[in-house]
Amino acid sequence: MAVWIQAQQLQGDALHQMQSLYGQHFPIEVRHYLSQWIEGQLWDVIDLENPQEEFKAKRLLDSLIQELQNKAEHQVGEDGFLLKIKLGHYASQLKSTYDRCPLELVRCIKHILYTEQRLVREATNSSSPVGGMMDSMSQKYQQINQAFEELRLMTQDTENDLRKLQHNQEYFIIQYQESLRIQAQLTSLATLPPADRQLREPALLSKRATVESWLTREANTLQKYRLDLAEKHQKTLQLLRKQQTIILDDELIQWKRRQQLAGNGGPPEGGLDILQSWCEKLAETIWQNRQQIRRAEHLRQQLPIPGPIEELLNELNSTITDIISALVTSTFIIEKQPPQVLKTQTKFAATVRLLVGGKLNVHMNPPQVKATIISEQQAKALLKNENTRNDSSGEILNNNCVMEYHQTTGTLSAHFRNMSLKRIKRSDRRGAESVTEEKFTILFESQFSVGGNELVFQVKGRVPFLVPDKVLWPQLCDAINMKYKAEVQSNRGLSEENLVFLAQKAFSISSNNPDDYRNMTMTWSQFNRESLPGRNFTFWQWFDGVMELTKKHLKPHWNDGAILGFVNKQQAQDMLMSKPNGTFLLRFSDSEIGGITIAWVAENPNKRMVWNLMPYTTKDFSIRSLADRISDLNHLLFLYPDRPKDEVFSKYYTPPLSKAVDGYVNFLFVCPAVLSLRSDSMLDADGDFDLDDTMDVARHVEELLRRPVESQWGGQQS
Repeated sequence: MAVWIQAQQLQGDALHQMQSLYGQHFPIEVRHYLSQWIEGQLWDVIDLENPQEEFKAKRLLDSLIQELQNKAEHQVGEDGFLLKIKLGHYASQLKSTYDRCPLELVRCIKHILYTEQRLVREATNSSSPVGGMMDSMSQKYQQINQAFEELRLMTQDTENDLRKLQHNQEYFIIQYQESLRIQAQLTSLATLPPADRQLREPALLSKRATVESWLTREANTLQKYRLDLAEKHQKTLQLLRKQQTIILDDELIQWKRRQQLAGNGGPPEGGLDILQSWCEKLAETIWQNRQQIRRAEHLRQQLPIPGPIEELLNELNSTITDIISALVTSTFIIEKQPPQVLKTQTKFAATVRLLVGGKLNVHMNPPQVKATIISEQQAKALLKNENTRNDSSGEILNNNCVMEYHQTTGTLSAHFRNMSLKRIKRSDRRGAESVTEEKFTILFESQFSVGGNELVFQVKGRVPFLVPDKVLWPQLCDAINMKYKAEVQSNRGLSEENLVFLAQKAFSISSNNPDDYRNMTMTWSQFNRESLPGRNFTFWQWFDGVMELTKKHLKPHWNDGAILGFVNKQQAQDMLMSKPNGTFLLRFSDSEIGGITIAWVAENPNKRMVWNLMPYTTKDFSIRSLADRISDLNHLLFLYPDRPKDEVFSKYYTPPLSKAVDGYVNFLFVCPAVLSLRSDSMLDADGDFDLDDTMDVARHVEELLRRPVESQWGGQQS
């Protein structure tokens, strides 16, 4: 539920607090009429303390004003006229207020949204799942932002300490030079007469002792400053590594996982703006600390003081280099994946992106990205840092691309728009492996220079998807349900009863208890290599056929709930036998890929029976739709359990045909006798009607339809 919808339900003090957020600086009417747009923008991406972010804020301001103007233009009627004027006024007012300081608009809206979320959360006490989810998300983002603020303060603190250390060291060197000057004067006394030497030597010796004592104390102080600074850097790097782990090993990995699932029909993985913002903050903080450590090392080299500081600085430098290396290599990602199935001589596209490219100035020396296709074995070898004899398993045309920096968005990316797989080299397959089971991956690789070639990173983007040998049935259920909804483009997924039916089919077990399947696993061989018992097709081939048929011809009926679909013949019989004659249901055929059959109950001269029509397939529905076929069959009266068929299907019936033209009448002939046939010779092995035996009737009808219709037929209805 949108935050604004929940905010309007606040009462008492919470409502007054919410209302007090608005005024001339941001009218509540703007929040109301643009609520969906406002909550859909990535306000958190913008760093309010960074003046360079002003262009992003300005873009949001311009978009807000444009949305207000669009909303105003679409107002009609008497009330709409007044609202049109008011919204237009607000657009001008906001532009005047924030055009020179767009970051203040972002600050204002962020404060409003955060406060509304808090008030809603407190009001609901996080009792609802939506409130809990909002609270969890808000809390996670808040923790990340708090950690960045802590890192900023720690980095500022070490910067101040470093400057103090540098100042003290410079003064120490001056005093050290003074001690050398005193020593030189003492040495020169040897050339003077004894009386003059005795006159001047005591003062110089006293002065030297004072300076050397101060130098000894100050050397210890400097050493302590250096150790304290190194310890502070250690704490900063610990928090940096922890923050980077959260962002890279949690948030970014989750984004990549969502991207994988999106390829199988899951929801879109979402944008990268927030992730890029976090990664850029990491890069900036890491680089600042790296420069501080390098400056501390330079100070040590200027004034070597015996002690453990050299080892500590080496350790810090190694750690910070590892951290920045992990950041650069992990944020080289594939923003738009190539297709899961590639065909030779077919154009395809992909986009790779470096999330920290702009912040680390990688674009100053634009890197080139190369794409190659490698086998699963080569990919696994690369993960283990093993050398492979062959660099690729095929040839890709247009596989080199220079990364481009986009100033407006701050993104560094390479768009491969016209890649084409020219050829592929397949490995030797063993046993029952087929060509479709052999897996390849597109490997994107590049070289990035950071900090004026201080650091050079070889990066490879694309960890191959790991395909397990077997999966638990509940995991497979999640995957096929997601795939089904995506392919059919429906919000109606597979119910628990549907999944039990599929489990029965997959494992050849008759149990109706879902718990009996929870710990069962399915292998790839069971899924798409071994044929189902008594059939010449696999479980996946059958299920894929169901998806294709539903997607192309049955989607509206599936969405309406008119198709039970996942019901076997015995279940259909049990369901229909207690219903009135003419009650029917639609179920997917067990015996044919991509088929759907009609089961109905009817009175037999001897007893009531459930009949199953031969399955309809895509070929049949390309001639006449399911709804029209059901309309044609007069024996079908009620869709299970008790809905009149016209109530369910009439909106999908084909409209009546046009009137006569040039003496001919458009005529549709339906053979109503099909359902009245009772000969056992017309049933197939599964007890379905076989309409092949009625082909003589069909041919006769076809012959009739080739002739001009007699005038006396004109008034008849079919």
